[in-house]
Formats: sequence, C-alpha cells, structure tokens
Amino acid sequence: MRIVRVANYVAPRSGGLKTALRNLGAGYQAAGHESVLVIPGEKAADEQTEQGRVITLPGPYLPGLGGYRVLLDRRRLAATLRSLRPDRLEISDRTTLRWLGRWARRNDIPSMMVSHESLDGLLRLFGPASGRRVADVLNGRTAAEHDRIVCTTRWAAREFARIGAPVDLVPLGVDLARFSPERHSAAMRARWAAPDDVLLLHCGRLSPEKKPRRSLAALQGLRHQGVRAVLVVAGAGPLRHALQEEAASRRLPVRFLGHLTDPLEVAALQASADVAIAPGPIETFGLSALETLASGTPVVVSSQSALPEVIGPAGLAAAGDGPGYVTAILDLLSRPEEARRQAARAQAEKFPWSASVAGFLAAHLASGDDRVPPAKTLRRDTGRPQVIGDLG
Repeated sequence: MRIVRVANYVAPRSGGLKTALRNLGAGYQAAGHESVLVIPGEKAADEQTEQGRVITLPGPYLPGLGGYRVLLDRRRLAATLRSLRPDRLEISDRTTLRWLGRWARRNDIPSMMVSHESLDGLLRLFGPASGRRVADVLNGRTAAEHDRIVCTTRWAAREFARIGAPVDLVPLGVDLARFSPERHSAAMRARWAAPDDVLLLHCGRLSPEKKPRRSLAALQGLRHQGVRAVLVVAGAGPLRHALQEEAASRRLPVRFLGHLTDPLEVAALQASADVAIAPGPIETFGLSALETLASGTPVVVSSQSALPEVIGPAGLAAAGDGPGYVTAILDLLSRPEEARRQAARAQAEKFPWSASVAGFLAAHLASGDDRVPPAKTLRRDTGRPQVIGDLG
C-alpha cells in the first residue's frame, strides 16, 4: 500500500508534527508499506529517508509564525499527487489542505484527515466570539469530505463528537530508548542550577498559543514563596526576546537556550530537570510532555488542553496563568523523587510508537474497506470515537 502523506506547518528543525510524521513514516516502511511525504519548503527537493520518500515543494512563509511554510499551489500539488498514484492519502492540516479530501474523492482515493490541532482552541485564542459555531461548520465540512478522521486524544475528538462526526482515536507515541531516565546527568544539572536549586524546564516553541509566560509566572511565584528555583527554556519562537526582557526586568533566573540541535542534549535536559511545565492550552496531544515523562520527569500541564489525558497520574494539571502552576509544582516536589520519576516513566511506556503505527494503519485499511457517502456516515454515527490504541 502506497500511503502518500501531505502536511503543512512542519517546523524546519523540530516540533511535534515533524516528530510524528517521521516516526509514523518509518513505521509504515517497516510494516512493508510505501510511505511518501509531501511538505512545503524553500525549494523543490526529492529524497529517500528513513521515513520513506520525502518530496518538498516550494511554499511561501507565513509571516509572524516563526518560519512555517504552506503548500498554496494547488495545481502543482495535485499534479504531484497524480504522479504518485497513492493507494491512501493522509492529510495533516485541517485548514489550507482540507480541499484534498474532495480531490481524493474525485480520484477514488481513500483519504484520512489527522487532527493535529483544535479549531475550537485556535478560534478561542485568535478568533471571534462565535468561534464555536465557526468550528462546527468547518469540522462538519472536514468530516464530510474525508473517509476517515483520526484524533490523537479524546479531548481532540470532542469537537467532532459535538457534531456527531465519527473519528478514530489513535494516540501518538514516544521513543522510549532515546528518552530515558538513564540520561539523567549531574553535569547537565550543574550547568544550569546550584546543588540545592529546583530545576524547572519549559521545552517548546515560544509563541503566543503556547502561553510561555505561564512558566515565568510559575517561577516567580515559587521564588516569592522562598523556593530556590531556576527555569531553563529550550525552544525558539517570536516571543523569545520579549520573554528575555521580562525575565531580566523581574530578576528571574531564566536560562534561554534557544533551539537545541542535538537530540541527545534535549533528552539529557529532560531527564535532569525536577519538574517540567507544559502550559499550552490548546495542545491536542503534547509530544514534548510525553518525551519528558519518558525521561523520568513529571510535568505540570494546562487543564484546558489534552495533556491531562496523556500524563495521567504522572503529573498534574493547573488552571489559570500562574498560582495554579505553583501549587502543582510544589505538590509534585513533595512526592519522593524516586516514586515520581518511576511514575513518569511508567505512564510514558503506555505510548510506544509501534502502537501508534498499528493504529494509523488500521484506520487507513478501514478507510478503504467501508467507504460510504459522508452524509450517511454522519447520520448513522453517534460521534463516539472508535479507539484504536491505549490512552491509559
């Protein structure tokens, strides 16, 4: 089976979507299928990689979003897809690429849309007060135009369940060998914190929708309570300079590392922190948080996001912008270190990439076996997601 995947908003150097695409593609290849990924870039390219063939088509920057490019030339993309003759089409962008569902139907190709983002959440942050109605209309069109919708958490599936649209629930995974408590490094800790300091970690993109200021507020709250805490921020983004200025003005001990190119350095940092903070309110899965758990470090997450579902008992959810995170961090620190690290690792072990690959392949096979007109699909289904995987 030739699975052609098309994605926009793929970060040029790292990011959850990039990680997911790489691991799923490698899994498809290992299972004996042919994986082809089509993404935007600065210039055209075509190469063979561990995740299969990767085709890059020229796509323009989106201003203000930190380097993301999009595929806007529909004719060129459609011609590329026709030349590839896919058996299945997997689409990872519910906005600018939704038209591919209609294209696939006209060409009798089963299609699957992967919901990597929450329209509810995005419209809540940036859109009008009527965002929920807008999301319902757009999600209804997405469900009608594709043979399958895959969501990675129940939280992400809710906006489809609300309109009675069927989804497959397939969690993403984590590399349990790369991210391990064994990468804990005393030298890494000593680089950023004194022996008696609490080492906090914010690992993620510094952009408005990720709410990185919540991590600074948590650090400030802890220090006001007399906790010797320092914060390390691994990640780049449009808010970096503003955050640096704010941390300096408040005299907060924050170390901004920018984008780390060495994946093992990232893994060692995640394994060496005491607590990580993942404050984004619209995360539909949270790969970075899961990688941190696999490294043996508990995580405090936003109660508004899907992450409480992913971290389970290995972390805590906080509401609001600051005090809730302080309380949650103190709660985690009060637990015996060995117990909290073992709990983090145990939760992450529920999410191997092998299970994700199997779930995605099952959804692909089903999209070809039970194709029905979309209107009938929406009428006969209650919107309850079919679970293909383990969410713990």
